Amino acid sequence: MTTATHPIYDKLKALNITLPAVSAPAAAYLPFVQTGKLVFLSGHLAKKDGQVIVGQLGRNVTTEEGKAAARLIAIDLMGTLHAAVGDLGKVRRIVKVMSLVNSTGDFTEQHWSPMAAANCWAKCSAMPASMPAARSAWRRSRWAPAWRSS
Repeated sequence: MTTATHPIYDKLKALNITLPAVSAPAAAYLPFVQTGKLVFLSGHLAKKDGQVIVGQLGRNVTTEEGKAAARLIAIDLMGTLHAAVGDLGKVRRIVKVMSLVNSTGDFTEQHWSPMAAANCWAKCSAMPASMPAARSAWRRSRWAPAWRSS
């Protein structure tokens, strides 16, 4: 999918990352909406090899596994953003990263989810570390179908 020539695509290739095509919406929503110079992306599920990752942080998923899932989501989001703007080199800033994290009531490391996603973006892009995004993470103890407790 990556055909543009901006250095971000070279970094993705060096990291052995292939941007996925935009997934078809599972309901009545759009994968992205652009208004003026802003692009809003819809939520994405953590998937590995096309399969939704199932589990709950604090129960049967470790923080490290959650970070890896967040990285997969970040790559999926980059694929959607690429589809929205045609060239990730046009992206000047990520304004906000929001994350709903399926976790137990006593799990307190939800903040790692948007941080892992933001770190993946920073590693792949030419954005300076001095330009972080605003981030929010919420615990979600019941989830269907993705990240559901099994």
